[in-house]
Amino acid sequence: MRNTTPAGRRYIARFMPLIAVYVATLFITTWVIRDSQPTGALLGLLSVLPALPLVGIIAVLGLYVVEETDEYLRAQIVRHMMIGLGGLLAIMSIWGFLEFGGAVPHFPTMLGFPIWCGIWGVSQCVSALRNRKSEDDA
Repeated sequence: MRNTTPAGRRYIARFMPLIAVYVATLFITTWVIRDSQPTGALLGLLSVLPALPLVGIIAVLGLYVVEETDEYLRAQIVRHMMIGLGGLLAIMSIWGFLEFGGAVPHFPTMLGFPIWCGIWGVSQCVSALRNRKSEDDA
């Protein structure tokens, strides 16, 4: 799905700086925690810092849905977000029960958002390929 609408362009303009801050913050905090081994409040602050840009990205995603005036695009965005959410909930539920039973190790929950994004992206790709095939068949 191309972001050719004004809302899509605003989404990209908001998303890109936040993802850059997330990546930089993740690398810097990981390095500082590993090398300096802080404790207490400083450790807590450093541990939370990478999550803050992700919270911003979640807000940007919400704004995108709210600001998109093309009803078809908005419906597609929400549909794929819901597919991502359903996939994430299924994975986390199954893994949680496996973990509860001792069959698998603990799952790092910080990976929930990237997993959701991945499923959302795959869903969009599958839909785009299906749409392209439908257009080719017509």
